[in-house]
Amino acid sequence: MKNLPTIPIAGADRNVILIQGGMGIGISLAPLARAVAQRGGVGTISSAGLATLVSKRIGRKVDSYQAATIEVAEAKENGGFIAINIMVALYQSFTDSILGAIAGGVDALILGAGLPTNLPENVASADVALIPIVSSAKALRIIHRRWTERYDRIPDAVVLEGPLAGGHLGFSHADVSKDAFRLENLFGPVKEFAQKHGDFPVIVAGGVYYHDDILRWVNEFGADGVQLGTRFAATYESGASADFKQAIIDCRREDIIVPKNPGSPCGLPFRLIKTSPGYQMALHKDRPPKCNRGFVLRKDQEGHFTVCSAKDSYDSFCICNVLLSAHGFTDREKPIYTIGQRGYLVDQILSVDELMDELIGLNPPKKD
Repeated sequence: MKNLPTIPIAGADRNVILIQGGMGIGISLAPLARAVAQRGGVGTISSAGLATLVSKRIGRKVDSYQAATIEVAEAKENGGFIAINIMVALYQSFTDSILGAIAGGVDALILGAGLPTNLPENVASADVALIPIVSSAKALRIIHRRWTERYDRIPDAVVLEGPLAGGHLGFSHADVSKDAFRLENLFGPVKEFAQKHGDFPVIVAGGVYYHDDILRWVNEFGADGVQLGTRFAATYESGASADFKQAIIDCRREDIIVPKNPGSPCGLPFRLIKTSPGYQMALHKDRPPKCNRGFVLRKDQEGHFTVCSAKDSYDSFCICNVLLSAHGFTDREKPIYTIGQRGYLVDQILSVDELMDELIGLNPPKKD
């Protein structure tokens, strides 16, 4: 197994794995990942739309493999532990993103938005940590059984993401708000399974914001680490646009929703700020989305990548362009801003150094 780095947290009974979440499109890029890694955390790049972003930045067209190689190598310029977050649902770029990241020297692959049951087949003998994101012990059992039976491999760690996370969620719309699916209730069975089947680390995600939250999860529940997304989205190093960062600061508790219609074409619940211009446009059916990116295309019956549930439909928004717009890449569609359920607590933009100081307990925030 490949060990993940840990950092000391004031008041914690042991060192903690701290992962910066992989937020796409364009929020978690090399500048953010590099800054987190330099502070001893796991800096994470998002592979979503990466070829489009890197091509524009370097002034020449690159594919998903090349983009992952370039971005990972840039993030690792000054050392530190770098991961890449890859959505299983992004079928076209999935394998190339894995192989390109490995070529760039990535330390860990974090896989979500689907079950990466064949992941070990893609990495061969590469010295890279394999970290699936799950939302239940059932999902972890499926992955573990497939990996052990076919590849004699177990996860190097697992991220258990609860329903308070931002972006895509691994739950049904009906289950997002149910007490049975709270992270606190999901954790025990996942931790017990991990302990019995290789004792690999369990990292919790979704609703972790403060130093006190980290202490609670580590000291009271026995988590091995935490993953945070929205807190890092609201940093200077984040790839979010200035308008996106301001929207996080301005949003209220009631502004954070998980809409169903219109929703994400990926078919998963998707948490966002309801005042996002792109969501309001889709909600009022100003015009149907016209896909020109194809990040979430699926294969048709003939095996061609042509199917997108958002195309020419009012049921979904065009997630490719609304998230590129939230990064500031395009104005083709109005932006949609993703956020965790507790994102309304963010009241200022910080540097990664300032945020890390707060999270490890060196500079406690003032709470209302």
